[in-house]
Amino acid sequence: ISFNCVDSSLSSLKNCQSYINTGMDIATHVALDLVESFNDEEDVNSMETVMLEYAAMDRELNHYMRAIEETVNQIKREKPENVPDLKYLVKEKFTALESNNSDSDLQKNEKYMYFKDQLKEMRKQFCRRSDNDEEAIEQIDEDIAVTQSQMNFICPITQMEMKRPVRNKVCGHTYEEDAILKIIQTRKQQKKKVRCPKIGCSHADVKGSDLVPDEALKRAIDSQNKQ
Repeated sequence: ISFNCVDSSLSSLKNCQSYINTGMDIATHVALDLVESFNDEEDVNSMETVMLEYAAMDRELNHYMRAIEETVNQIKREKPENVPDLKYLVKEKFTALESNNSDSDLQKNEKYMYFKDQLKEMRKQFCRRSDNDEEAIEQIDEDIAVTQSQMNFICPITQMEMKRPVRNKVCGHTYEEDAILKIIQTRKQQKKKVRCPKIGCSHADVKGSDLVPDEALKRAIDSQNKQ
């Protein structure tokens, strides 16, 4: 049995996934724009709804691709004499995967988690700057209501203001992107692990895969510089 057509279809589905990822990136930037511009909380919440809809599409697409891949692998293993009903087998596996869906799945979507994290950081940076935003501040954790000092803008490696800050998902500390990546590359060549450069941090294995752009902090730095 030739699976060339199936492989081609899977490739097309993966392209669709990239469109979903792009949509989630755009929704995240729009939400951050809204917070920075002190728009109504309702407008920001609408972006969260959009993110959850994208997460649902991503989950459904992942399940469908997984159903196809498992069906193909099963046929390759069993090598049936007659060509099976691929459509039925895929649908059966897809339905089984979808039956285990829950709302918590969507909230574990990596891009949705990044969206929530950046939204929290954005509120931390900008909500205190609004004169009439007491209600919004009350909805935020107490630690967020504390005014951020410019020390948060300084990279622990270069000791200079960050231009492209990245956040470590494991310990939460931020660094200048080029500086931390250079250290990781150097230590990798030496076959050694990288300890978090932030003084007092016990995290001893910083990896490039754990770093994500801190868009909220970058906007706060840019805003401070404009002022």
